[in-house]
Amino acid sequence: MNPATPNPSAPHASGPPPYVPGHSLLRDRSAVITAAAGAGIGGATARRLLEEGARVVLSDAHARRLKESTAELTAEFGADRVAALPCDVTDETQVAALFDLAEERHGRLDIVVNNAGLGGTADLVEMTDEQWGRVLDVTLNGTFRCTRAALRRMRTTGGGGVVVNNASVIGWRAQKGQAHYAAAKAGVMALTRCAALEAAEYGVRVNAVAPSLALHPHLVKVTTPELLEDLTSREAFGRHAEPWEVANVIVFLASGYSSYMTGEIVSVSSQHA
Repeated sequence: MNPATPNPSAPHASGPPPYVPGHSLLRDRSAVITAAAGAGIGGATARRLLEEGARVVLSDAHARRLKESTAELTAEFGADRVAALPCDVTDETQVAALFDLAEERHGRLDIVVNNAGLGGTADLVEMTDEQWGRVLDVTLNGTFRCTRAALRRMRTTGGGGVVVNNASVIGWRAQKGQAHYAAAKAGVMALTRCAALEAAEYGVRVNAVAPSLALHPHLVKVTTPELLEDLTSREAFGRHAEPWEVANVIVFLASGYSSYMTGEIVSVSSQHA
């Protein structure tokens, strides 16, 4: 590229770069994405996987929102490439049903994106056992249940499967009022590394992304404007990430471009060093 020519993919101080089109990186791969309804990282990931040629099974604990997202994606990409099933990742029976559906609809399971998570804000001295337990059960135990279900199936298909977990930079960095969420995300990171060593024996890779601030409507509802402003101020680009920017890194980890990566936690962040 001519140095004088602006780079269309470079970060803009006033907003994100142009949307990156698909390149068929995941053609004919079969994927499961949890917490995939709506406009967050899961929804963006579902769209990006479809744009890269994958067939997807969407899941979410919110049945109405899942139905709406599925209808939208089906209209755009076709009913043969999109399936869905409500799933609460704290329920082992529902998790098993989700993975069974993926195999029934698409014949095999190639990619699993564990996106389901639950946050909240509470100082430790005021935090109840229920608050602590609920965040850990959805965010860490849910990732464990889905990773276990994925690996049990992938180990019998001759290798090549990929699991991508959604962690967070908060698993590395402290933040007031986030002890439960930070502990859960740090646990996801450790789970990723240990699962990767086990899964390597049968040719399956396990990695994770660790976003800092990817803004979407649900996050806005549960976060104060003051906190969002503070978190944004920590980003070198002076803006939050778009959910699809995180999804792009998930696509990379799910694709053959990351074939020699496993047990890695990839920070998707522009936070100051």
